[in-house]
Parts: sequence; structure tokens; C-alpha cells
Amino acid sequence: MKHKTPIQIRFKDIDALGHVNNANHLSYLEMARIHYFEAVVGKNINWSEDGIILAKVTIDYKMPMMLVDKVFVYTKCSRVGTKSFDLEYTIIKEEGGKEIILATAATVMVCFDYKTQTSIPIKEEWKKLMLDYEK
Repeated sequence: MKHKTPIQIRFKDIDALGHVNNANHLSYLEMARIHYFEAVVGKNINWSEDGIILAKVTIDYKMPMMLVDKVFVYTKCSRVGTKSFDLEYTIIKEEGGKEIILATAATVMVCFDYKTQTSIPIKEEWKKLMLDYEK
């Protein structure tokens, strides 16, 4: 995985046991997804016209995440279909010069027209940019 997004853990993300609450992982994936898409497809995306919706997410938690951890999310596009594409994520912490996996995740993203409330084909330009980036 090439694309790496730094994550700033906030005090409000921590639960009573001092761990990052598992619900926050979804926000971290969203942040990584937006950074990935802006870096790979382009920064001038009109999200209200070029809609993408989250259709499915799975997360496998491996280790607790703590406030002091230096956390990053790796993101890659693993499949591009006609109207949807899959993104895979690895959430890691850097510690002692090593990367330690905290969680892995996958999402199915669907291109969506908010005016007609229907799925739409992925723009050919987006397909090419994502596939070229992942070579």
C-alpha cells in the first residue's frame, strides 16, 4: 500500500479504559478515504455532484489504539467495477521503528447521483487514475 494518511488521535476519542473507542475507526477510515481520493483523483471534486456513498464496511480489530500512539492509515483501491469500487485499509502505529497493525478494514464505495437517488457509473477518468496509481 502506497497511500499513507496520518491520524491525529484526540482526547475525545478515548473511552473510559484509555483506548480509542472502536467507533472512531470509521472516522479515521473516512479521513484516509478522502485523502486518498483527493491525492489520486484530484482536489477539485464537487461531492454534491460527484457523489460517492459508503455501501459496506468491515473492520477487523487487532490491537487497542491509545492516545499516545502515532497512527497512520494505509489505503489502496483493490477493485474497480462499473458503479462501485473497493478500498482496503491497514491502520498501523509506528513504534520503535516498526509498523504494528492495529486494524484492517475494507469498504465498498458506490458512485451515486443525489438528484436522482440512483447509482451511476464510475467516471472513466477516475477508474484510470485509481488503476494507474495502484500499479
